[in-house]
Amino acid sequence: MSERRPLGLHAVLIISSLLMVAPFAWQIITSLKTLSSATAVPPTFLPEGRWDNYAKVFDLLPFGEQFLNTVVMAAGRVAGQVLFCSMAAYAFARLRFPGRNLLFGLFLSVLMVPPQLFVIPQYQIMSALGWLNSLQAIIVPGLFSAFGVFLLRQFFLGLPREIEEAARLDGAGPWRIYWSIMLPLARPGLVALAVLTLLWAWNDLFWPLVVNTDPEKMTLSAGLAALQGQYQTDYPVLMAGSLIASLPVIAVFVFLQRQFIQGIAHTGTKG
Repeated sequence: MSERRPLGLHAVLIISSLLMVAPFAWQIITSLKTLSSATAVPPTFLPEGRWDNYAKVFDLLPFGEQFLNTVVMAAGRVAGQVLFCSMAAYAFARLRFPGRNLLFGLFLSVLMVPPQLFVIPQYQIMSALGWLNSLQAIIVPGLFSAFGVFLLRQFFLGLPREIEEAARLDGAGPWRIYWSIMLPLARPGLVALAVLTLLWAWNDLFWPLVVNTDPEKMTLSAGLAALQGQYQTDYPVLMAGSLIASLPVIAVFVFLQRQFIQGIAHTGTKG
């Protein structure tokens, strides 16, 4: 009976892995087809070697500018969330001040509000500042998140207090403890937040479409959405562009996956 359990578990994991990889494999196959074969019924499962679909992406879009916009936007959001969320999380986890639990509860209540409700007031703020069709319009609203504060607070709560107490005995203040001691120890949690923020920022479509209408100021997600026509969509070219756009974040995740998993696992060790 004990030998059957690992066998059944591995079978479930293999089937689940195939189901997760299947859309990515279909994307690659479709990107190498012609439009007629990509929309054929019944569908065909063999690629046709149409590598020119990848060249068409660069012809139809200002791909270089949109890729750079996406990198700058994602880097700005990641840097902002790692800094601001870690500062707020450290305060909620380690500092004692009146109303701390109430204020943290208000932060968590933001997670229950649909983000679409913030679109109109955020758009009005961007318009009043004259930031429409600019990079700061897609960076600034994503510099902070209640989820990031919650994630890092859980991580800071799991760190031993003896280290912090020893630093206080040596004369270190809250800022020195946070910057020189807690941040290095919280590196797995920071990496986890950075990867999650990168994925969210890289895939963000709705907000960039709202505030930016200039193709050269758009991100890749918004630019690829423009490839969908009203009456016809060139699915092979769209799949080719989506594949190119997803490669950087896949590479980042593969490079940081060990620290990412460690950070996510550590956040649940103490509440």
